[in-house]
Amino acid sequence: MNKKKRPFGKILMILMIAFFYLPIVYMVIFSFNEGKSLTSFTGFSLRWYQHMLESQDMMEALYTTFSIAILATFISTVVGTISAIGLSKSKKVIRNIMDQVNNLPMMNPEIVTAIGFMLLFITFNVEKGYMTMLLAHIAFCIPYVILSVMPKIRSLDPNLADAAMDLGATPWQALRKVIVPQITPGIVSGALIAFTMSVDDFIISYFVTGRGVKNLSIVVYTMSKRVNPSINAVSTLVVVIITIVLLIINLAPIVAARSRKSDTIGKRRRLVPAAAAVLCAAAVGICAVNFGGGSSDRPFEGQTLHIYNWGEYTGENIIGDFEEETGATVVMENFDSNEQMYIKVANGESYDLLVPSDYMIQRLIEEDLLQKLDKSKLTCMDKLADAVKGLPYDPNNDYSVPYFWGTVGIVYDKNKVDIEDLEREGYNIFLDEKYKGDVYLYDSERDSFMMALKALGYSMNTENEQELKEAYEWLVQCVETMDTEIVTDEIIDNMAQGRKALGLIYSGDASYVMAENEDMGYFMPETGTNLWSDAMVIPKNAKNPDLAHAFINYASDYDGAYDNSSYVGYTSANQEVMDTLSGEGGDYEGINAYIPRTDNENDEVFVYNEDTKKIISDLWSRVKIAASNAG
Repeated sequence: MNKKKRPFGKILMILMIAFFYLPIVYMVIFSFNEGKSLTSFTGFSLRWYQHMLESQDMMEALYTTFSIAILATFISTVVGTISAIGLSKSKKVIRNIMDQVNNLPMMNPEIVTAIGFMLLFITFNVEKGYMTMLLAHIAFCIPYVILSVMPKIRSLDPNLADAAMDLGATPWQALRKVIVPQITPGIVSGALIAFTMSVDDFIISYFVTGRGVKNLSIVVYTMSKRVNPSINAVSTLVVVIITIVLLIINLAPIVAARSRKSDTIGKRRRLVPAAAAVLCAAAVGICAVNFGGGSSDRPFEGQTLHIYNWGEYTGENIIGDFEEETGATVVMENFDSNEQMYIKVANGESYDLLVPSDYMIQRLIEEDLLQKLDKSKLTCMDKLADAVKGLPYDPNNDYSVPYFWGTVGIVYDKNKVDIEDLEREGYNIFLDEKYKGDVYLYDSERDSFMMALKALGYSMNTENEQELKEAYEWLVQCVETMDTEIVTDEIIDNMAQGRKALGLIYSGDASYVMAENEDMGYFMPETGTNLWSDAMVIPKNAKNPDLAHAFINYASDYDGAYDNSSYVGYTSANQEVMDTLSGEGGDYEGINAYIPRTDNENDEVFVYNEDTKKIISDLWSRVKIAASNAG
């Protein structure tokens, strides 16, 4: 019976190992991919490792991650070990109570712990940043250390310490020379868990950080919003470092055990955690970059600019070049939705510059959360395209300067989709069963309802509940009859690889798809689309508005705007940059998605309406439920 079970057990073990480790192998392989795709290997290259090493954001994140991990591991190991020893000497009732208290943080969902830490720091008016992240990491690592050390303490002979002191040892000597050597495996295990938990953490770090302090998890999260293969290079580096640490910790005791001198063995065992710390410290030293220097005659020398922007929404060089020119330090934080940005701003978080979308700018203006721009300090307005100035949410550009702009349309495979179908049906092509199972819908309530409303001949800013209900029914029909896949930014890479025939997409993402795959096209129905724009604004509570004005000028000027647009792929508000990139020899020559349509009277700009937003949000949730049931 046992013999029969063995092959099954081995197969199960192989499958489990493959399940856990194949994704890591896949990631490592694609870290050496020459192309930008995350799914198609085009050739061997160290391009993304070079990009990682040249990226200030990534190197600072590496430094933050490992410096906090080392400090949190050391402090939590010391505190946790001492606490465990102290608990072992306590009364049974107290020990049982404290065991339950210690288990609580580990059983708690991380999001609950994260919110608790965030509220604690807000309550005591503690400025969030490096120190708050470190304190949070120490706090959630300590219970794991205690849990690892306690079993070793329980297995000790309780008379050992007493016997040592009877022989003349002091309590400190008994602790150091008798107890600690006996529980070293538990201490090392606890330190390992603490280090791993700290390096791995995202949720708690995300809620307790601020002032631009980011660890690798946060950086990778913001990078995932747009195609950036540097994710693989960074992740591979972390895997390599942790693997080396694990090898040292596991092999060192084996090597020490072969030594004939027991004293030497003890010393080497005690050196294991130190060896790991030294290795990690070396990694930190490699990752740390000195970004200082420069002349003292620069206009904003020593000042700091705090920007809150979308993830992966700036060029490779614009921040560094601006710092070099002005002497200022730029601290960039990232958000992944306008609503996330709004919550922070509405709750008093201080930033010098924001980059929200059109409808959110309208809301911020209405709620008096923005200050008017000092146009005497702006030198950029004449350089911007006329079509993106004076939009309904800010008709005189009193509060905002355009950053990127574009449209929403249909990306399609020219080999699968007949252009005559697109011209005849428009958005209704998403109901054409000829393309069943070959359609992407973007997970955006605003843009999905825009498509449905435009397909029905209505305004995307309608307040009519009956029209909204008809749009909802249109979307339900789409997901129930077409086997529609609702996705987010994975549509970019997937369409670049030609995995579906049709997809609803932002024009900037379509530009990338078309640049990567010449078989892809971009179509905007005559019934109209969303003419969107993201713009730079200065919050009411900004601490350095003068520096914010300087950055607006720099980002809007040719060099800054070119760097932004060529790297990100979205349409620049600078007319000269737009003409250069779309013209002969430009990065987006012949790509119609890069140039927003401005001559269609059916195109609209989103207007903020709280009541309508709530209705659409509720209806979109129902659409997604219908999609999941259909699938």
